[in-house]
Amino acid sequence: MLYTELLQLWNESVHAMDKKDWQGALQKLEQITEPTSRTLFNAASAHLCLGQLESALEALDLTIVKDQRLAVAFFQRAAVMMQLDRLNEALSDCVWAQKHLRGNMVIDYRQLGLRYKLYSWQVLHNAAAVYCRMDQWEQARDILMSQSQGGNLEMALGSVLRKEILAPLMVPEDVVFRPRKKDVEQLKQRDFLGKAKVISSMIPNDDFGGFEPLRLQKPGYYQPKVDGAQESRYMCMSVPYMARGPGHLTVPGGSKVFLFEDQDKDGMATVIYDGQRGLVPMSLLKPVNVKMTKGKTESTFATGIPLPPGLNPPSRPQNWSRSETPSWGGQLSSDTPPPSYSTAAYTELPLPEPPNYAASSASGQDATSVQEAEADSVIVKVHYMYTVALSVPSNTSYHKLKEEIAQQLDQPASSLRLRQRKHGSRVLVPLEWELEAGRTIQDVSEAGRTTVWCQTEDSLNNHTILYQMVALYDYSAQGPEDLEFSEGDTIDILGEVNEEWLEGHCAGSIGIFPSSFAMRENENLMPLSEF
Repeated sequence: MLYTELLQLWNESVHAMDKKDWQGALQKLEQITEPTSRTLFNAASAHLCLGQLESALEALDLTIVKDQRLAVAFFQRAAVMMQLDRLNEALSDCVWAQKHLRGNMVIDYRQLGLRYKLYSWQVLHNAAAVYCRMDQWEQARDILMSQSQGGNLEMALGSVLRKEILAPLMVPEDVVFRPRKKDVEQLKQRDFLGKAKVISSMIPNDDFGGFEPLRLQKPGYYQPKVDGAQESRYMCMSVPYMARGPGHLTVPGGSKVFLFEDQDKDGMATVIYDGQRGLVPMSLLKPVNVKMTKGKTESTFATGIPLPPGLNPPSRPQNWSRSETPSWGGQLSSDTPPPSYSTAAYTELPLPEPPNYAASSASGQDATSVQEAEADSVIVKVHYMYTVALSVPSNTSYHKLKEEIAQQLDQPASSLRLRQRKHGSRVLVPLEWELEAGRTIQDVSEAGRTTVWCQTEDSLNNHTILYQMVALYDYSAQGPEDLEFSEGDTIDILGEVNEEWLEGHCAGSIGIFPSSFAMRENENLMPLSEF
């Protein structure tokens, strides 16, 4: 039988007993195929109210079988035994009830759903009542005098001294085990999903057709995203506005705000200013042309609303091809050597001298040999798709180092490109000693260690590198001729298409990209004509 069915019948039987419908309560209880000790106790109470002592005694027997430590069941059955003149059994039930009190003066059954407290003196009172019926008045007096507990025992002791038979105490007829209110409330059906609702996004330019997706938010404010093909939603306050009601914003004159929602019926518009969203009159707003400054790492107003790299993308060059002459203003003469990886536009920074560690006079020959072995080798950490470290002799040449790294990475040496990061720079520049004879790994290491970055790229021997730039933002290719890169990547500039587009190389790919997405880390580089 399901617990929900049992709970339903149990609750209905309790309601019937509250209405004094004892027979109806018994009909509900009899439908329970797997009764519990509490429902059987309720059935015994209904039989007692109908005067059916034998049926009540049978129900109490089953109650004790279900729960052999239920003291109140032994207490109730002892009272029924006295009414049936089964005195020895009644006295035995009093002893068991006292035992299951476990030395407590009282047991509160409210936690089990029975609003009744069974006291130790009540059990002693019924035991004395049994002795009275056995005509053993001295035993009845001794039990009542063994533990004086309140006026009830004193009154019972007076009756015993007058040899008056005591009436047995019982659980009242209206006191029955009740199911928990919380369990009964859960029997009602609930609509957890509720009625269908039409949900629309209030975030501008949100094409998600359902519930609002989880977005990565910057702490403090909501950062609106604007599609480049749309017009600017940044507006300017023509005059100051003081908040005049709930939800309004106080905005100084001339402040830049983001138009979050269009005008409503009251002529108010929802805007974002200084990280807060509120209402201002639409008539006080005028469009503002927001432009990014070329070569800056970031451009923001003092409103707490970050701006994207460019609200409108630059115009794409028409019929662009790599064979056309670049428009940077000059051409290389035939006698001027083209810049290459060995002539990158970065001045060589002086390398610090390795520390001179003096050997201790107490060191032995073994320590000296270890130091000499370490001095003859260089630890090279290689950043690839994963990081590896290898130890090579200090006189290793560039090509030998490339072969060692290619063997570790299981890649052909001809497709590998090695770079280094110089002090105070974010740019990864190619190793400059690949074409110089006589230079070894020791010349570019510090204290016997060096770090290189390795990429699998095609050779750029047929291209001229003008200079290098650092990517400020991620750029996704919008066409087959575009160059895709991530923030922080180093881009080799191969040509300047026009004022807004550059041709570059990154991670083995060549293409064009908007110049506003990258910057030159060192603006004081030598001009191209000096190479």
